[in-house]
Amino acid sequence: MKKFTSRFALVIAILVAALYVTDTDYILKAIQTIYLQGNTTASIDDYTFFDNQTVNTSKSKAWPLHKNYNKISSTNKLSELHKAQGTVAFLIIKNDSILFEKYYDGYDENSKSNSFSMAKSYVSGLLGKAIMEGHIKGLDQPVGDFFPQYSSGLSARVTVGDLASMASGSSWEESYYSPFTITTRAYFGKELEKTILGLTTVASPGVSFKYASGDTQLLAMVIEKATGKKIYDYLSESFWIPLESENEALWQIDSHENDMVKAYCCIATNAKDFARFGRLYKDYGKWNGKQILDSAFVAKSIQPRFKESPKYGYGWWLRKTEDKSFFMMEGHLGQFVVVEPRDNIMVVRLGQAKEYFGTDPYNGDITTYIEEAYKMVEGPFK
Repeated sequence: MKKFTSRFALVIAILVAALYVTDTDYILKAIQTIYLQGNTTASIDDYTFFDNQTVNTSKSKAWPLHKNYNKISSTNKLSELHKAQGTVAFLIIKNDSILFEKYYDGYDENSKSNSFSMAKSYVSGLLGKAIMEGHIKGLDQPVGDFFPQYSSGLSARVTVGDLASMASGSSWEESYYSPFTITTRAYFGKELEKTILGLTTVASPGVSFKYASGDTQLLAMVIEKATGKKIYDYLSESFWIPLESENEALWQIDSHENDMVKAYCCIATNAKDFARFGRLYKDYGKWNGKQILDSAFVAKSIQPRFKESPKYGYGWWLRKTEDKSFFMMEGHLGQFVVVEPRDNIMVVRLGQAKEYFGTDPYNGDITTYIEEAYKMVEGPFK
């Protein structure tokens, strides 16, 4: 038994050493935060395993309650879906008032959970704010103005607008379940800036949509250079405080030593504070009568940039049906804030899992959540 234990320890030591030698030691963090927790991918609670910076709030204001608050009940189909997919928060907001809210599995209205890629909408909004304040010239400003790595070849053609609309032509490959991808390295590694600046431009920028979290990360790095502020502080002063958020948020960073925010993901807060950003865009950048974000930028953000990719604008997912027009913040495992401006309805869901069908996040159960919410509010969804 002693021999076996010694040999096993030696094998583990060799494997760990190999990870460090091959610069893949970030996998140790993945093992700690995912596999040893019984998961196969990142979870909404794993922000507790990482370094974070605080997004501060100030004078908070609670959402008003609808006159029919919680007088409606979940449909049977919706209740079954919540249970099957581990929903932890579900809200329906009608006419800027909470019509329905419910929390599950020990979560409550103040519980934090990971936004995952809903954070991309915030970063796009911060680009709009930086343009509005004159820190960035416009969507067509070259990234090379901020990073010399983008001053030659195809890279010289990459603009900040390309980053916000996922059209940079980057070599980034989006993959959530393999331990050896750049997505995993970015999430678990401690040198995020180095990882991002190691990317290359492999296709013509500004031509077509290709979902790439690295685009959002680079955009956040541009915004920090342009404003001279850490992006978590810029989010606080630009949106978190003006939108009267009730709770502070946490934004994951690669390490306290490098202090680089994982801008493409990982804002931890609660459902009602996430919903505020949806309302801001629903009202074209205005909050309680004050123009927080340029209305023209908002209007452009929630329209497709490319005819061939009508599902994405600038940091927002889009869908049009015969009589409805939705835009949505969406994240891994089915975190979302979906907005239908003409109906003045928002639906918010946070949870542990999502059913996927293809590359359009509206496919699968997100559409079911919306349909069932509409049944609860005003009859069959069409």
